[in-house]
Amino acid sequence: MAMHSPVASSTASPPASDPLSVRPFFENKARAFWTLQAAGWSGYLVLRSVVGISNGFSLEKIIPVIIEAILGYCITLLLSTLYGYYRRIPRIMGVFLTLATLAAATFLYAALNAFSFSFITTTQPGVTVTLLIGNLFITFVVLAGWSALYFAINYYLIVESQIDEMRALELQASSAQLAMLRYQLNPHFLFNTLNSISTLVLLKQTERANAMLSRLSAFLRYTLANEPTAHVTVAQEVETLKLYLEIEKMRFEDRLRPSFEIDPRAERARLPSLLLQPLVENAIKYAVTPQEEGAEIRVDVRLVGQRVRIAVSDTGPGLHETRHSSSVSTGVGLSNIRERLAQAYGPDHRFESRSAPAGGYSVEIEIPFQLENVNREAA
Repeated sequence: MAMHSPVASSTASPPASDPLSVRPFFENKARAFWTLQAAGWSGYLVLRSVVGISNGFSLEKIIPVIIEAILGYCITLLLSTLYGYYRRIPRIMGVFLTLATLAAATFLYAALNAFSFSFITTTQPGVTVTLLIGNLFITFVVLAGWSALYFAINYYLIVESQIDEMRALELQASSAQLAMLRYQLNPHFLFNTLNSISTLVLLKQTERANAMLSRLSAFLRYTLANEPTAHVTVAQEVETLKLYLEIEKMRFEDRLRPSFEIDPRAERARLPSLLLQPLVENAIKYAVTPQEEGAEIRVDVRLVGQRVRIAVSDTGPGLHETRHSSSVSTGVGLSNIRERLAQAYGPDHRFESRSAPAGGYSVEIEIPFQLENVNREAA
C-alpha cells in the first residue's frame, strides 16, 4: 500500500534502453511509491465498497467509504514523510516518535471517519464516543499494516543496496587483482629481453639488437594498449605469442622451433590476455636454453564441445616438481596463470601440468567457450 517517502527518496530517471527490457520495480523509488500507494488504497476502496454493497447498495454506505479511502491516502502520505525523517535520527528516538505518530494518526483518522459518517447518516453531525471507539480498531489495523509494509519494503531496499555495494566492491577487488597479476608479467619478461639485448650489444651485434628492440617495442605497445583485465580472442592471443617468439628467436635462432595448431572454430573464443605467454616463456627457459639442439614448442588450441582446450608442450628434458617449486621465474608464471584462471572463471576451468618420463613438459588448460566480451574489449 505504500513504500518509501517521496520526500526522503532520491529520484533517478532510468537509463534509456530497449523499451521491452525488464527493469526492477524499485529501480525508480518515487515511481514505485506512487504506484503502490495508488494500488493499495484503490484496492482498499474496492474491498470496503464490496462489503458495503453486499449489505445493500446505498449512497449513505458508499460515500463514507470513498471519504475514508481518500483520508487514509492523505494521512499515509503525511506518515511517509514523517517516517522518512525519523529514519535519519537516532534509533531509540526514531522508534518512540514512530509509535507516537502512529497513535496520533490512528486517533485522527478515526475521528475524521466518525465525523464523515455522522455527517452523512445523521441529522446532527458530530463525533460521539461510540463512533470514535468503533472506528479506532479498523483505522489502527489499516495504518499499522501500512506502516509495517512501509518499513519492510524500505528495509528490503536497504539490504538490496548493501548487497549491490558489496558486489561492486568484490568486482573492483577482482579487477584490481587481475591487473596486479598481469602487471607481474611485464617486468619479468622485460628483464629477460633487455638482458638479451644487452648481450647482443656487448657482442657488437647491433643490427640484431636493433631488430629485437623493434619487436620489443611492438610487443610492449600491444600490452600497454590493452586493459590489464581485458579478454582477447584466441586469434589475438596467438598473434601476440608469435610476436613474443620473434623476439626470443633473435636469441636462439634455429634452437627455438615453435609450431601452432589452432582450430578455426576456436579462434573467436575469448580468454584473459597474455595468459599463455608465461607458459611459452617457461618452455624456452627449461626446454630450449639447457639443450644445445634446442627444442620444439607446440601450441594447440581445440574446440571440444562447448569447451576450449589449450595445450602448450615442449620437447625438452622435462620439469621436475622440485625444480619447479624452487624456481622463482616458473613459480611466478604458473601460479600467475592459476590465479588469473580462478579470477576469470571460478571453478569452471581446468589447469594441468605434467612432465613425461621420456622427456618433455606440457600444460593443458580448459576453459568455457565464450564469444562475449567478459571484461573489457582489447584494443
